[in-house]
Amino acid sequence: MSLQLVGIGLGIIVLYLLSCIRILYEYERAVIFRLGRVMKEPKGPGLLLVFWPVDRMVRVSLRVFVEDIATQDVITLDNVSVKVNAVVYFRVTDPMNSILEVEDYQYATSQLSQTTLRSVLGQVELDELLAEREKVNQRLQAVIDQQSNPWGIKVDLVEVKHVDLPEHMKRAMAKQAESERERRAKVIHAEGEFQAAEKLRDAASLIEKHPMAMQMRFLQTLVEVGSENNTTIVFPIPLDLITPLIPALNKLKAPEADHSAES
Repeated sequence: MSLQLVGIGLGIIVLYLLSCIRILYEYERAVIFRLGRVMKEPKGPGLLLVFWPVDRMVRVSLRVFVEDIATQDVITLDNVSVKVNAVVYFRVTDPMNSILEVEDYQYATSQLSQTTLRSVLGQVELDELLAEREKVNQRLQAVIDQQSNPWGIKVDLVEVKHVDLPEHMKRAMAKQAESERERRAKVIHAEGEFQAAEKLRDAASLIEKHPMAMQMRFLQTLVEVGSENNTTIVFPIPLDLITPLIPALNKLKAPEADHSAES
């Protein structure tokens, strides 16, 4: 009878020890409370004995958490109402503080990210939010990380995912972009005209020093016109050939003018 009781006692002890065994993965740490008091250092990874009901174990994952920040209604610095959502990447660096300093570190970080998103984006203008997204992300990351650091949380990255603009703002931005395109086109066209004028000026000054160059250009133009198989022939006559004939024409017109005056 006594041997049976001893065997039963040993079996109960073995079962109790087996039930106290806990295995922690490489990315996990355990915060142990013994009679309500936390032990100095977190345990793990590997095999661990938790002597219940004296001990209570809380598992903490050290992997990166990805928290999707719900869409927030934000009024920017230039009084434009937009809807913005984002995503925050954070991880636990101090398991002790993540359990002792805050009730639920994931929920607390999520709520902190939402309030920070509204407050930070309310201090920037719409153009900065759209054009300088990287700077806004860094600012969000710094603010959230500073406030969550006492909880043993490290914020690695914050990314603004989508900015939903009102319809009237989309139309206004489309008009602005169209006007900017037209302005660039006019500037480019004017720059092209200016460069062409500069080249023509240089060519004119060069031809002025070499008069035969103009005659060569005349002949080249005739060759180009004749090579297109058309019936139109353009033959340019230099003004130098016509200039000596002008006085003779004037003399012929003078008698005619006198005769008409007499009549």
